[in-house]
Amino acid sequence: MKVTVVGAGAVGASCAEYIAIKDFASEVVLLDIKEGYAEGKAMDLMQTASLNGFDTKITGTTNDYTKTANSDVVVITSGIPRKPGMTREELIGINAGIVKTVAANLIEHSPNTIMIVVSNPMDTMTYLVHKATNLPKERIIGMGGALDSARFKYRLAEALGAPISDVDGMVIGGHSDKGMVPLTRLATRNSVPVSEFISEERLDQVKEDTKVGGATLTKLLGTSAWYAPGAAVSGLVQAIACDQKKIFPCSALLEGEYGLNDISIGVPVVLGRNGIEKIVEIELNDAEKAKIQESAEGVRKTNGLLDL
Repeated sequence: MKVTVVGAGAVGASCAEYIAIKDFASEVVLLDIKEGYAEGKAMDLMQTASLNGFDTKITGTTNDYTKTANSDVVVITSGIPRKPGMTREELIGINAGIVKTVAANLIEHSPNTIMIVVSNPMDTMTYLVHKATNLPKERIIGMGGALDSARFKYRLAEALGAPISDVDGMVIGGHSDKGMVPLTRLATRNSVPVSEFISEERLDQVKEDTKVGGATLTKLLGTSAWYAPGAAVSGLVQAIACDQKKIFPCSALLEGEYGLNDISIGVPVVLGRNGIEKIVEIELNDAEKAKIQESAEGVRKTNGLLDL
């Protein structure tokens, strides 16, 4: 199993680190446009191999896509990160050009790959990859929902005063502060609805804290987060590499599911060796249906800024 990560910054390096530590891939290639940067990150990570007990080979390259040839999975993290006060949508002008070029170069050398998009605005960048490439739709995946759901579970566990392993929950919709739809109604603590343990007001606070999870970290850090995004990507890659058939919320191209067409947005999917093996349509109540429609309108508005 060969995995390529484009962008050796904080998010890309975290992706490579978590994938390597899980030790399911034979090789991880880090690629960056900055001379020597990916090579240095790869060397640093390889020097942790004996300490962290993994055998995955990590190599770095400066903009040489021939080194990515025959990758089973490729991850696009490239693009400028959010700065304090910047929305994901404001990144579109710069990042669209980067993502389009990167995707074309990757597919030239790995035509049968599965592509995971991390660059923001993530749903729109995922949609762009669908429109700019000839990859089958099941082989283009946006990471956002997996990260948003991890942040949701963190906030739920915090509110419950419970270990996070007891908590399950999911976020669907767009990967943006206004577009996320945390499904508090379906969230559970060890199969018991969380509403049995905390008030509706506290659940509403959990929902709001989840929706601004990325912005909160950007304000604190001065840039985008990297540990949780890297871990989210590694979970998706492992589900594909190991054919786990796990359900993750991911940005997928919809063709009628959830009443939506011609849009990439976060919905639960089954991930396996072929990428998105099934889009899972869960029964939403009227309020949740309205929220995902509202979220889709926001994503479409951002998509409208693309030069397709």
